[in-house]
Amino acid sequence: MSSGSGNGGSPTIATVLLPLERARVEAAGSGCFSLVHRDSIPDAVRIVRERPVDAVLVSVHRCVPEQVDVVGHLVREFPGIPTVALVSQHDPSSTEMLLRLGASGVRQVVDVTSPAGWSRLRMVVGQPATRAVARIQGPVLEALSDAPADTRLFVEAMIRLAPESPTVTNLSQRLYVRPSTLMSRFARAGLPSPKNYLAAVRLLHASYLFEAAGLSVADVSYRLEYSSPQSFGRHLRALLGVTALEFRRRFPFPTALQRFTELMIIPYLYIWKTFHPLALGGRSQGLERGARIEVSRIYEAPP
Repeated sequence: MSSGSGNGGSPTIATVLLPLERARVEAAGSGCFSLVHRDSIPDAVRIVRERPVDAVLVSVHRCVPEQVDVVGHLVREFPGIPTVALVSQHDPSSTEMLLRLGASGVRQVVDVTSPAGWSRLRMVVGQPATRAVARIQGPVLEALSDAPADTRLFVEAMIRLAPESPTVTNLSQRLYVRPSTLMSRFARAGLPSPKNYLAAVRLLHASYLFEAAGLSVADVSYRLEYSSPQSFGRHLRALLGVTALEFRRRFPFPTALQRFTELMIIPYLYIWKTFHPLALGGRSQGLERGARIEVSRIYEAPP
């Protein structure tokens, strides 16, 4: 059961709470974050694998000793997703469980037995974790600091929508522009095609997801809207000539991001400064270059 339906850009929190705690946390988080409730730690871990989650909130009163090891695996395998312990009452058993969770790696505790605790809860889990979008947008938008505002908006949107937009047609529909128009504008400007950029950004998202040891190739495939791990593997082999496991090993996220910026952004800064990909008008020529040539340059000299 989930509170709300995903409030736009608000954080998503996976929880394992007592029924009374669920109602109180939902009230405290109204407008700040959305919740996905589960009845056990293993169920919460499955949510983390299946969808983007910004934090995991675990009640010390709901967690049982047999699941503490699972919490430890969660903390180690998903270091970018904070696991927070919630204390809503004080008793010997909750103190013991708090110590066990601390030994498993949980470093953040919110005590809501006082009113100040609810404010701290909103502060701790109400701010989105730094995920792929923020990690990618930072250096890319910094490099494009002199680009027009609408161009930066396009790049921001492309980075944000890439995981759920496997094709330029999907992306164009979300941006309310014809695919042929978008491809024509990139071609006339002398930029690599939108297909190139979208494919490269999707690989950045894959590289970021692979940082989490707890995510398998199948998990990453489904997160990026591939029909199957085999489909993801075929795409990598066609684009880069490597398997998914080779890609994971040879191209850690910092390396992939640096190479993307150096090869797909910086050489074209003089074009981006006057480029308006979403401008009204313009004759559609339906031109597009193959994605393999440009994207493979990013990964042609692996460390």
